[in-house]
Amino acid sequence: MKDEVQEPLGPDGLPGHDYFLDAVNHIDEAVANNTIASGAAKGLVFSLVETLGAMVGDPDLPNHLKSGYMGALDLAVELEAKLSKR
Repeated sequence: MKDEVQEPLGPDGLPGHDYFLDAVNHIDEAVANNTIASGAAKGLVFSLVETLGAMVGDPDLPNHLKSGYMGALDLAVELEAKLSKR
């Protein structure tokens, strides 16, 4: 766990990409430790991929935000692929 205090939303009203990275990493750790059901993990990751995909596809999203969300999306897609092999 991080001891950092994160702002809930950025000045643009969007959560920072760190929130999504933390969520993906948390799910990945829970799967590795068998503290989450596989189906629940798959559902959560699916939701993250869908949410990040919609955010990245927003033409009004500034490029500096898009790159951070793309990194989180890539990580979520990798976890989704890993979970689909279970």
